[in-house]
Amino acid sequence: MKGKTVALAFGLGGPEHTFIASLLAYVGIDPRQEVRWIVHPFDASTRLFAAGQLDAVAAMPPQSRELRARHLGHVLVNSTVDRPWSQYYCCMVYTHKAFVQQYPVATKRVLRAILKAADLCTSEPDGAARFLVEKEYTTNYAYARETMQDVVCRQWREYDPEDTVRFYALRLQDAGMIRSTPQKIIAQGTDWRFFNALKKEMKG
Repeated sequence: MKGKTVALAFGLGGPEHTFIASLLAYVGIDPRQEVRWIVHPFDASTRLFAAGQLDAVAAMPPQSRELRARHLGHVLVNSTVDRPWSQYYCCMVYTHKAFVQQYPVATKRVLRAILKAADLCTSEPDGAARFLVEKEYTTNYAYARETMQDVVCRQWREYDPEDTVRFYALRLQDAGMIRSTPQKIIAQGTDWRFFNALKKEMKG
């Protein structure tokens, strides 16, 4: 990846950029100096990648499914199965501190709904895929169903969110994207009370 051009859909500072920058830093590549970032929507990046005008794309469903179906390129890292990335949460819920303080009941209800949806996607991938198509989040049922089968949503019960924050904070420090220490971020920016309560409440 050193000296290569990588396409992003959401721009510098977005989720793809942040993740890939942390990944590159982990293997000794400076994402600020040794990689060329370019912003393209999914359709454009797929076309340019197929034409050989891009070296890599930060692909997620449904783009990753389309690339696989067309036998374009190969996977460098799959964060759902490749360690150490697969050992941590890929996504976490965050909100404003003031909202949590003012609306603790609503905060817990929203978090409960998100976790129940994660369980539903795991236990009923067919129904989840149909929902995505019906709501027009995607038009390809087959891609949606494959995604629901691959995403390991039930692991929210198994992983430690604090470990995830610590791991990624260190990676982002290495990438030059943050200065705060993991300890400071955990102390000032996290609150696991609702999550821990729901883990006990939603056993199964």
